[in-house]
Amino acid sequence: MKVKIGNITIGDGEKIAIQSMCNTKTTDILGSIEQILQLESYGCDIVRLSVPDMESAVALKEIINGVHIPVVADIHFDYRLAIAACDSGVAKIRINPGNIGDEKKVQYVADYLNERNIPIRIGVNGGSLEKQFKDLPLAEAMCKSALGHVALLEKYNFYNTVISVKSSDVRTSVQAYRMLKNACDYPLHVGVTEAGIYEKGLIKSAIGIGSLLLDGIGDTIRVSLSDEPYKEVLVAKEILNSLDLGDPHVEVISCPTCARTNIDVAGLAKMVVDATKDIKKSAKIAVMGCVVNGPGEAAKCDFGVAGGKDKSAIFINGQVVKTISNEFLINELLDMIAKL
Repeated sequence: MKVKIGNITIGDGEKIAIQSMCNTKTTDILGSIEQILQLESYGCDIVRLSVPDMESAVALKEIINGVHIPVVADIHFDYRLAIAACDSGVAKIRINPGNIGDEKKVQYVADYLNERNIPIRIGVNGGSLEKQFKDLPLAEAMCKSALGHVALLEKYNFYNTVISVKSSDVRTSVQAYRMLKNACDYPLHVGVTEAGIYEKGLIKSAIGIGSLLLDGIGDTIRVSLSDEPYKEVLVAKEILNSLDLGDPHVEVISCPTCARTNIDVAGLAKMVVDATKDIKKSAKIAVMGCVVNGPGEAAKCDFGVAGGKDKSAIFINGQVVKTISNEFLINELLDMIAKL
């Protein structure tokens, strides 16, 4: 099943979309626009903003007019905020149908969004489950909660749905998404919620999101960090690139070094990464510290270097093309990068 979010389509084999969320006040229109434009520049596909009050819902209109990617409104408790956000032009609404009021209000929102072809993301988190599921294992409880909300929307002929079942626990999140994938065909927004500060959150997100993507689960992803939102996008891109699910890019591999190393592998690798970060082309470059693994690894790359004591071997498509003095190594690599 596919769902269209503004100019982005997810599900059923479409490109996996990267999401982030503003940490600005939504009523800070200029600040929110500035942050979204920054996210766009880093490769964010979809952005979400909290809508805690009517002033925020109204502010969305001006924000949307100032940016280029689809804007999603995050709604809790008050169904009227969902309606106002739709009137402001959002591309999707994120709600938990269980907390926006009685069934008549859910039906009203479903009918209103159906008429305008605006999708809903049912967002279930491990920390906010209904009481009837409290005795179940958390992954099962989240899955059952999400499917219950889906059934409620389907009751009113609403099928334009995306689902998420996030926990701050990696194992629980992965289990819940696997259950959900087996139970429905709706597109899934995946992530590990409240993953923490950058260093911790990066690892938890890479394990959780990466495990699901390897299973073929996930149509849109968000890395949830207690940090600047653009860092979420950078980590998300790296997760996708490491699984060959991202846009064309240059991959740089480098060895961890040991006593055999005679060149500055880390410095060279960083230089290559910096020099290739804006190249939108699939290529692979190896920076290896010695001839033990260097030739074998470089053989799988477009080009690379295997360092020696005074001279290093340069490889192109697996073949040694020259041996060069280490003092000229940086210039040689930069010349090869320029030819990309």
